[in-house]
Parts: sequence; C-alpha cells; structure tokens
Amino acid sequence: MLVKVFVTLKEGVLDPQGKAVENSLHSLGFGGVKEVRVGKYLELSLDVAEAEDAEQQARRMCEKLLANPVIENYRFEVTG
Repeated sequence: MLVKVFVTLKEGVLDPQGKAVENSLHSLGFGGVKEVRVGKYLELSLDVAEAEDAEQQARRMCEKLLANPVIENYRFEVTG
C-alpha cells in the first residue's frame, strides 16, 4: 500500500520559512502572492494487505514521529 502523508503547520503558528518564500516571490515580481505556508510531503510504501491496517500504521507513525501534534496538522491518503 502507498501512503501519502501531508503535514502542515497549524493556523496561527508562525512560519518563517513560508515568509521567506513569500518575500522571495514578491522580489521576483509575484506581488499577488498573499501568504505562503510551507509543509512536508512524504510517501510511504507499506507491506500490508488491508487499507485499514495501512491507515492505522500511518496514523501511529504521524503521531509518534512524522508530525508534531502540538504545532502541526497531518492528513494522509492510502492507495492500493
């Protein structure tokens, strides 16, 4: 099973990397960019037969390592 994990900062958490990207885009002439938030994208290949098992493992991995639940949100997609 392939699991695609998306991790983003929670609303209200400062994003200095996103601000740096935003400023760079403005300096390149993309003045219409209003806000940039930077996140993480991961792909995991799991050796499981059932999507439910992949979802359970992905959730545990996100909670234990891949995301910081204090400042980040996560979501994932499981595909066969």
